[in-house]
Amino acid sequence: MLSPDDQRFLRLAYDEAKGGYDEGGCPIGSVLARGGDLVARGRNQRVQQGDPIAHGEMDCLRKAGRQRSYSGTTLYTTLSPCMMCTGTIIQFKIPRVVIGEAENFPGNPDFLRENGVDVILANDPECIDLMRRFIAEKPDLWNEDIAED
Repeated sequence: MLSPDDQRFLRLAYDEAKGGYDEGGCPIGSVLARGGDLVARGRNQRVQQGDPIAHGEMDCLRKAGRQRSYSGTTLYTTLSPCMMCTGTIIQFKIPRVVIGEAENFPGNPDFLRENGVDVILANDPECIDLMRRFIAEKPDLWNEDIAED
């Protein structure tokens, strides 16, 4: 069950994803929060910036800037994290991740859990529908994003 803060921050992540979709990019948004406070928000910028590692989580963490510690933070992401973003979450010791959906891309929630991260899967219908629409409309871009031929 998502708390009111979880619901609010996941909506902000969704807004980021929708913004990326509207810009012609991959609709994956992310938010970093500490307690009830927003630290940063970002979106997948691979298309917009021509940057192959500018995934939603990476953009958000860049915008958060240097953090002495990620203790007490939660990373919200509209789509289950890829291995690159999963590795970053583990490297930074982000203790909690709320995932909007893992239906369109399973990502690595089990690996996160195995490495001590508290993972909540929201199964958010809006996150699922937006990603499903994007994959149907731009399968080549989606395959590029997940490094599939």
